[in-house]
Amino acid sequence: MVSFRVAGPSEYLAITGTGIKEIKIAKKSWIFPGQVCICFDISPESYSFRVQAISSDNVTFVLPAVLTIGPRTDDVASLEKYARLISSQDKNSCKEHVKEIVKGVIEGETRVVASTKTLGTIFHEPKIFNNEVVEHVQKELLPFGLLIYNANVRQLVDERGIGFVSTAGIKMQQERANQAKVEVAEETMKGDMGVKEREGHMSQYAAKVDTETKIYTKQRLGELQKEEAKVTMEVKLFENEREAEVAKANAELAMKKAEWERQTKMEQVEATKAVQLRDAELQIEVERKNAARQMEMLKAENLTKAKVEYQTKMRESEWELYNKQNAASAALYEQVQAADGCRATAEAALFESQKEAEGELYSMQNEAKALEDLAKGESEYLKSLMEKFEGDYNKVRNYMMVDKGVYEEIAAINADMMRSLQPDIRVMNQ
Repeated sequence: MVSFRVAGPSEYLAITGTGIKEIKIAKKSWIFPGQVCICFDISPESYSFRVQAISSDNVTFVLPAVLTIGPRTDDVASLEKYARLISSQDKNSCKEHVKEIVKGVIEGETRVVASTKTLGTIFHEPKIFNNEVVEHVQKELLPFGLLIYNANVRQLVDERGIGFVSTAGIKMQQERANQAKVEVAEETMKGDMGVKEREGHMSQYAAKVDTETKIYTKQRLGELQKEEAKVTMEVKLFENEREAEVAKANAELAMKKAEWERQTKMEQVEATKAVQLRDAELQIEVERKNAARQMEMLKAENLTKAKVEYQTKMRESEWELYNKQNAASAALYEQVQAADGCRATAEAALFESQKEAEGELYSMQNEAKALEDLAKGESEYLKSLMEKFEGDYNKVRNYMMVDKGVYEEIAAINADMMRSLQPDIRVMNQ
């Protein structure tokens, strides 16, 4: 089955099998069928050893050491070497296996290095010996992908029954103590001799300084007098030069002041002219804007008056038209009523005349037929007008009133009525 493996923070995965040439080192990876994956720890381990060695002068000693060793994590090739080293071991025996290898390397390299040096050299130069041991051990651990992270090599220890190391230590301490005593005695002697020499030197130096001081005082007094005269002359020359420079500076200052005053006055005049010119420009701009504002006000006022007059005239025209329409409607209604009355009268007269005169029947029938044709024609005429004005009765009525001259008659009637009333109309302008 396909699975996905992820190593821990201090672990790596070593994968071999199908699709992998030798070995693959990764922190996380898919594991496919035909592949084998092991997870190994890369945490460094500390190993303590007591290595027994023999120096070149055939003295046996014990070298205690504590080394912190682990796989080299910054190199993939080293991780592959370490994975091959522990691949045949289980987790429990892995550390022991690495420990045995490291122990064998340390013992072998320590004995090789010790065989080239005497015990005295090893004892008196332990740092050089320890560095050589660590370097040789590191070279031998590289094929296994291991790195020494820390090395702590302790002091030499005597083998049982042999006290050379402890005797050498006592001897070295005694030599150091004797050397310290000699150095103290030499320093004390140097101090006493220095004190005596210092006192003699001080006496000689004091006499020398006293003599030199007297000579120096007389020489210095003459030099001071010469220096004083020289300084007096130089002071006078300096004062004269300063007075000339001051006079010249005053003259230049006066000229510069005059120039500055002239420039200042010119700048003030220019500034005044500029201010006046700016005031004039601003005044012209203000007058221009006032004129534009007054023009806009006049336009607005005239426009308002024109609108008021137009609306007034429109209201008056609408009122007159309304009155004329009402009067025309009334006149038309009266004409229609009159026509209806005439028709009724004619029919009554015709009915009565039928009983009275048979001779007049034919003529009356003709008159009735003519009236019927006239009414039919008027009906057809009204019907055509209604179709023409799309059934709008008001438009038809207005057209007939205009055609019959009803509006002119209404206007004449209204004029006569107004003349008869004699109205006193006054127009007040505010």
